[in-house]
Amino acid sequence: MYERRIVATLVQRMRETDNPLMQVLVGPRQTGKSTMLSQALDQMSLPHHFVSTDDELSPSADWIGIEWQEARNLQSQTGQPTLLVIDEIQAIPGWENAVKGLWDADRRVNRPLKVVLSGSSSLLIHKGLADSLTGRFELIHSPQWSFAECRDAFGYSLDDFLYFGGYPGAARFVGDERRWRGYLREAIIEPTITKDVLGREDIRRPALLRQLFVLGARYSAQELSFNKMLGQLQDSGNTATLAHYLELLDQAGILSGLNKYHPKDLARRRSSPRLMVHDTSLMTASSIRSKSMVLEDLELRGHVVESVVGAHLLARGESEGFDVYWWREGNAEVDFVVESGEFLVAIEVKSGRTKSQGGMAIFLKTYPEARRMVIGGSAAGAHPFEEFLRDEVLFPWER
Repeated sequence: MYERRIVATLVQRMRETDNPLMQVLVGPRQTGKSTMLSQALDQMSLPHHFVSTDDELSPSADWIGIEWQEARNLQSQTGQPTLLVIDEIQAIPGWENAVKGLWDADRRVNRPLKVVLSGSSSLLIHKGLADSLTGRFELIHSPQWSFAECRDAFGYSLDDFLYFGGYPGAARFVGDERRWRGYLREAIIEPTITKDVLGREDIRRPALLRQLFVLGARYSAQELSFNKMLGQLQDSGNTATLAHYLELLDQAGILSGLNKYHPKDLARRRSSPRLMVHDTSLMTASSIRSKSMVLEDLELRGHVVESVVGAHLLARGESEGFDVYWWREGNAEVDFVVESGEFLVAIEVKSGRTKSQGGMAIFLKTYPEARRMVIGGSAAGAHPFEEFLRDEVLFPWER
């Protein structure tokens, strides 16, 4: 079975017995979090207690206490540092307060119990962790699979990855596009929206949120103001509602709205978003166009190529701590702007579709501290798409 690089990170963190912080594996649905936990535990010599909420009909906060005590008993019996791993913990109402109380109690008596949790990004990061567990955890991000991972695990070509994306469970269906599309819609998109967003948030207009995702997937890699979005959506709403729903879809790991780059944060927030799927399969599965129809159409292929670059940047930015924007003034446009500390990088994607010219030169004149990066095309200094997607292209702060 293929092993992602994240497994090595999990193993390293699990072995840090002198580090009391909880380790939290977060990521979108169906990216292999449970499998990675099992693979990491197979490499551990420490005693461990692994449980999953999927194995319980109605797991509760009391259930957490029972399983936690099992791990404590194991630690007492062996006299060794012990691992407690709880998978899909977000399914338990009030889990954060239960975990906080149990974890704090262990810290007071210096019990060598190492806790590892996993679950949905939206719920863990923006709900329980941020509200109740501040200062008690470290995050390990599990994004959709990268091109390099899909190439090594499934033999994907670049065109395969552009269309079929990085959900490992869908790889078995790529020989039957109709079946593959059904799997994406029914096993990934619908459960993500229904369970990870609608099921955990007070959404007054669920139809509007669903329509927003479909619209965002269709217009991925394109700018669309909130007013224009409202004009294309059937359900009523306002710009504040759309902005909130887009934030929720971002937290669920399926659709983001990139802000325009500006040195002032307020100006960024007031900008029209550039919509961006977190995986190109969310874009292609939301349409009825076949792989050949999408990739042989220069305009469509161009948007998919720009989306795969954007999705890769978002995944890396989440793990490595840099921010991703885009930029436009008038007809002058830069596909992506990456900011990490004092470093600013302007990225131009040569996707094959027709775009306005001169944006890079104007951006570099406006922000002379920025570095230029070109992905695709045959110009001198340009980086091939495959090299960029394999993380073989270094950013300035990595050199």
